[in-house]
Amino acid sequence: MKFLDEAKVYIRSGDGGAGAVSFRREKFIEFGGPDGGDGGRGGDVWVETVNGLNTLIDFRFQQHFKGKTGTHGMGRNRTGANGEEVTLKVPVGTQIFEEDNETLIVDLNAEGQRFRIAKGGNGGFGNAYFKTATNQAPNWANPGLEGEEKTVWLRLKLIADAGLVGLPNAGKSTFLATVTRARPKIANYPFTTLHPNLGVATVDGSEFILADIPGLIEGAHEGVGIGDRFLGHVERTRVLLHLVSAQEEEVGKAYTTVRHELEAYGHGIEDKTEIVALSQIDVADDETLKKKAKELKKACGREPYLFSAITGRGMTDVLRVLREVIVSDGGAPPEEVPERTRKPRHRDADKSDIEASDE
Repeated sequence: MKFLDEAKVYIRSGDGGAGAVSFRREKFIEFGGPDGGDGGRGGDVWVETVNGLNTLIDFRFQQHFKGKTGTHGMGRNRTGANGEEVTLKVPVGTQIFEEDNETLIVDLNAEGQRFRIAKGGNGGFGNAYFKTATNQAPNWANPGLEGEEKTVWLRLKLIADAGLVGLPNAGKSTFLATVTRARPKIANYPFTTLHPNLGVATVDGSEFILADIPGLIEGAHEGVGIGDRFLGHVERTRVLLHLVSAQEEEVGKAYTTVRHELEAYGHGIEDKTEIVALSQIDVADDETLKKKAKELKKACGREPYLFSAITGRGMTDVLRVLREVIVSDGGAPPEEVPERTRKPRHRDADKSDIEASDE
């Protein structure tokens, strides 16, 4: 299945059905009076999160979604049927934005959550509705109201507990494949990973979700390489595992390059708890490792973890520290918890438009 994390779709809710103009005409009934029924409501457009999806690829092949028009009212006080609604099935973690792709409408981060993004038009009143003591035979009815029409953006941000960041070929995919059952593509050339991958890691009987994203290079925030668009998939994580390969000539520069890109991207990622690790230590001797670990410590300001996904050395220690951060209150040790004050632009969602799951 191909990965797609952003899609633009056109939606339109159904128009309301028109009210009917009708009069009761039966034998031996002299004063039948008006009996035109009301029109039915137009179909709503809903978006719902479902389990088993992790891509928006379906919206590449269908971008238009329209609710059905309500049935018109009929004589004998018969109300028209409501129009059939339309539901967009999306993965958990999908955000809905206005056409400007900046104004957040709703963030769907729980399975089974539903949100109405376009309300169907109300049906028109039939002439029976307008009957009064002074107007016993109204000969008019309301047309149905038009439905809502808009273009929205769907943006997926994967939900994971920990995210892997680093330069290309830092060993992120190898780490993910070693500690989870995920099978990302692994090769000895830059940008082997072209889209995010998820896996469930287990340590000491505890499980947590890891997200691996394509590597960052200098200038990624300006579109160099694959760019930084995939950083959105680690925005929801509680901790970042920053990998620096022992094969790098200048490990300190490799670390600061990625940190600069994280800070340039913003959105609170630069404030997340960060675990720094020197990966691929099986390719260097002990003296070289000691020198590079010292250089990396100077660059990041803390003692880095050392591990090799090939030999398994140091892997358990890294997994345990990730788990400790994830399960701790607030997602980070008290001395490292940053104060998050930044809030996304959004409009308040109408509570009547949201149906939360019972879970």
